[in-house]
Amino acid sequence: MIRWMTGQLNMIWAIAVVTYKEWFAYRTHSLVSAFTGPAHFLIMASIWRAVYAGAESIGGMRLEDMLAYYGVTMLITLITMDSADWNLQMLVRTGKYLTFALRPLHHRLFALSQKIGHRFLGLLFELLPVYLIYTFVFKQKLQPSNWGYFLASVALAYLMEFYINYSIGLISFWLVNTGGIRMVFHLLAYTCSGALFPLTLLPAPIQRIVFFLPFQFTVYLPGKMYSGGYSLGVFSMGMPQALAVQALYTICFWWFSEMLYRAGMKRFSAVGA
Repeated sequence: MIRWMTGQLNMIWAIAVVTYKEWFAYRTHSLVSAFTGPAHFLIMASIWRAVYAGAESIGGMRLEDMLAYYGVTMLITLITMDSADWNLQMLVRTGKYLTFALRPLHHRLFALSQKIGHRFLGLLFELLPVYLIYTFVFKQKLQPSNWGYFLASVALAYLMEFYINYSIGLISFWLVNTGGIRMVFHLLAYTCSGALFPLTLLPAPIQRIVFFLPFQFTVYLPGKMYSGGYSLGVFSMGMPQALAVQALYTICFWWFSEMLYRAGMKRFSAVGA
């Protein structure tokens, strides 16, 4: 058992390193990413400053609280960012997925390993510049109320974002082009995840609906873990309870992606299959 786990970890690390080197080779793309992340952060910070012009607080949050929330959620988004849906649908459309179907390695594990390598590069070219601006320009210190709960929640959000996107990518086994579905899905996910604004600004009935959707567990909940409490609509939980619910949702989406994968493999066909 230990030998098998060691082998799996070595394989994941090898794929992650190769992916890191592959993406690092595209230096222009990496340099552009180093500017787009901070630019997006500064633009959104300016928008919130304009929204708060003449207002002491909005939704019970002062401008300082909003900037702190947005800074933390921006960092979380950069850590958990994922494109498994696009990668998978391109492999299925072109028939290149056949090479993975014939391998003993589950493609989901391969895709997760790729994400690890890609996000390591993102830490250098995307997250670090935003963190420096967040710390030295806006004078904010990254100091969660509890580092253990916060890091555990970010780790689960990392997996949750992957499993959700991978499940969307699996729809390509049934549809020739999933571009429209992916566009609508990402718009819904971005709005309901808390990455655009705190979900507590939504009307109370909508907050109750959003609570049962998986998107809030990718950004909003880790962001609330940072501040030390969780509430959405009429639901309020302590950090251990919120983390347990997030873990349960993550397991459910792992299982859902597995069931969808098995059903999709029965339909998959490609040249030479």
